Amino acid sequence: MPNTPTTSTSDFYLTYIKLRFFTKVRRFLQLKATSEKPLKPLIVIEEEEKGEKGVMGKEGSKDNGWIVMQKSVKKLHFGSCDEKEVAVKEIKKLAKDDLKRRKLMAELGVIPPLVAMVGGSQVVQRLAVQALVELANGSFTNKALMVEAGILSKLPQKTDNLDGNTRQEFAELILSISSLANTQFNMDSSRIIPFVVSILDSSNSSVETKCTCLGALYNISSVLENSASLATNGIVTTLLRLSSLKEVSEKALATLVNLVVTLMGKKAMEDNPRVPESLIEIMTWEEKPKCQELSVYILMILAHQSSIQREKMARAGIVQVLLEVALLGTSLAQKRAMKLLQWFKDERQSKMGPHSGPQVVRMPIDSPPMSPRSVEESKKLMKKIVKQSLYKNMETITSRANGGSETSRLKSLVVSSSSKSLPY
Repeated sequence: MPNTPTTSTSDFYLTYIKLRFFTKVRRFLQLKATSEKPLKPLIVIEEEEKGEKGVMGKEGSKDNGWIVMQKSVKKLHFGSCDEKEVAVKEIKKLAKDDLKRRKLMAELGVIPPLVAMVGGSQVVQRLAVQALVELANGSFTNKALMVEAGILSKLPQKTDNLDGNTRQEFAELILSISSLANTQFNMDSSRIIPFVVSILDSSNSSVETKCTCLGALYNISSVLENSASLATNGIVTTLLRLSSLKEVSEKALATLVNLVVTLMGKKAMEDNPRVPESLIEIMTWEEKPKCQELSVYILMILAHQSSIQREKMARAGIVQVLLEVALLGTSLAQKRAMKLLQWFKDERQSKMGPHSGPQVVRMPIDSPPMSPRSVEESKKLMKKIVKQSLYKNMETITSRANGGSETSRLKSLVVSSSSKSLPY
């Protein structure tokens, strides 16, 4: 340490003074509570601590935990490289189960040196990231302090050099910090995006790590101002590719929903060669009802007031899939599918001109409640009919849906308001 203290060393001295103050307060309270038993001097306690085995020693003792925290903070600020490494391990353990300790350690200035250690060797880097993950848990202030300390500039440029566990720990830290996007805190999300994309595009990333990164992207995409950064960084292509993987599809689609309602996000999706085929394929996943609902919603947005997109969807065979979803999907998926079917029906009628055949009669949708067994049997029967008939005779069904009296049941499903608003 130089004799003339700089601004940073002045901060260290201030931290040391705080530690001594808290020590005196603790000793005063102990003396008042147990006046019959004199307390040992702090020097004696510290000497006894050195003889204990392990870092934590008496983990069940609050006093011991406080002493360990004192020593750990002191080592982190003033210790050698080896002492700092031990201190990080201790801070990680202390911060794991106690929110008050996490906040107190942040007040004592442990976050800036931990952020600085993220740029060190792989061993030190991983320990620092683990400690930061624990400190960020449940504390908005700690997350903001990490961003202010420059954690986003410490993110590795190449994630292929990281092992699987380190990659997952970085992803957990970024997911935690990304929650700041929904607050008034000013955070540069564009620094997170390239790092997250590199993990998502890596074949070495596990499904768990990809899910974590998708959660971070969802937090960022929930802010409209971030749509430009997301649309110009190839995020749409990555998300569409991941949406075809059933393990992570729901999280990827949820982020695409946030993007498609913005001009730049919608334009990026319209220009992508995977649209609409990949989304239509997802609509056939009966075992993934949430994915069906999200994919049909995205297609609704793309098809709204866009005859070009509707034509692309029609050529890709969307009508038969929409009919199946309208019959067998969830309540929300059915509503969205019927809205899309109405748009295709209106467009065909406008091309064909006035129709001289039988007119469509609006049928009541509400029906008496059915028993759970009857509902299940109806679903099985309807599924069997769909599998046997729709795929083989779709051209006949769609032509009859335009005006045939024999398909009044199918036509009643697509009758709705002429308004092309998106209520679902």
